[in-house]
Amino acid sequence: MQPTNNKYLMPKQILKAHKIRLYPTDEQQIFFAKSFGCARFIWNKMLGDKIDHYKTTKTTLNNTPAQYKKEFEWLKEVDSLALANVQQNLRAAYSKFFKQGAGFPKFKKKGIKDSYTTNNQKGSVAVTRNTIKLPKIGHIKAKIHQSINGLIKSATISRTPSGKYYVSLLVETIVDELPKTHSNIGIDLGLTDFIVLSDGSKVANPKFLSKLQDKLAREQKILAKRRAVAKADQRKLSESRNYQKQKTKVAKVYEKITNTRKDFLHKLSFNLIKNHDVIAIEDLNIKGMVKNHKLAKAISDSSWSSFTTMLAYKADWYGKTLVKIDRWFPSSKTCSNCNHLLTKAELPLSVRMWNCPSCLQQNDRDINASINILNQGLLLAKQSKTVGATGLA
Repeated sequence: MQPTNNKYLMPKQILKAHKIRLYPTDEQQIFFAKSFGCARFIWNKMLGDKIDHYKTTKTTLNNTPAQYKKEFEWLKEVDSLALANVQQNLRAAYSKFFKQGAGFPKFKKKGIKDSYTTNNQKGSVAVTRNTIKLPKIGHIKAKIHQSINGLIKSATISRTPSGKYYVSLLVETIVDELPKTHSNIGIDLGLTDFIVLSDGSKVANPKFLSKLQDKLAREQKILAKRRAVAKADQRKLSESRNYQKQKTKVAKVYEKITNTRKDFLHKLSFNLIKNHDVIAIEDLNIKGMVKNHKLAKAISDSSWSSFTTMLAYKADWYGKTLVKIDRWFPSSKTCSNCNHLLTKAELPLSVRMWNCPSCLQQNDRDINASINILNQGLLLAKQSKTVGATGLA
């Protein structure tokens, strides 16, 4: 531990995921395809049997992957831990449905989030300089950009719609708290500007989807034409090479949007955590806001939820404080100088600048809101009403 301002930075044990690109051989790709298929089959089979059993008996069926291996012997060809993890995930999905009110578990479709998870048992998952070792398949060529320090707990192998393979390694590791900066910040989320900060600075909204919208539309139009041609020739889409090639092109555009957005959010969230001790942010009802069809695409493109989640777990990792402000707090309508409160009629959404009728201060709507969010956040932080990764994720 290193001393900073007569205080010590405390190390913390965390679980961190490292996503690594894989380059499997043809034989390894076949094994992955079997593993994805078996994991999907067991999920659908167990879920279907649970539903049928409940309809008949009104009781929950406690089924396991092992009981299906006699009837479906090909399940023995894949990693048994992959099937065991399906059972755990299905159990967790049922628990969230009954206890937390989440949606009921859905059946899985081929080609959509193809993946399976295995566990590290006595070195069955390991990393070398340019390979990843996995159970039942051995070493797979990989592109490893950074050193992975800590105990590997599990590995999730996935295939993207564009045909790329990845492994996400969940590692138990140690991180040090970041030094205190004695700086605090309030954040107002927006659409024109991605965020507006209480120090007056603004971060422009990159609008990743909007930038590639025309290209995406062109590729989707070609895809629709090739789908029509295949159907006119009475060919299955899975057998139409032109359709499958175009489908991959569309997937690559979506991947580029996703990857550039994630890179932006990771860098921005870490920069805020690194430079501030207390970060205050609104707790927006994003699910409800997305129901507004006029704003749904813009809100989804901004990925406020992902940004907030990143801030939450990084604050928890690095010893900073993230404070959630109630969504009904009138941050925009309150003057940050004298606390005069306007009515909704006095401050419609179209008004971006307003003069306080009480103290005459001119307020930028968004900067004023971020200052109020910071002040309220500092007040809540003093009262110990802060939230970490669990509260905001």
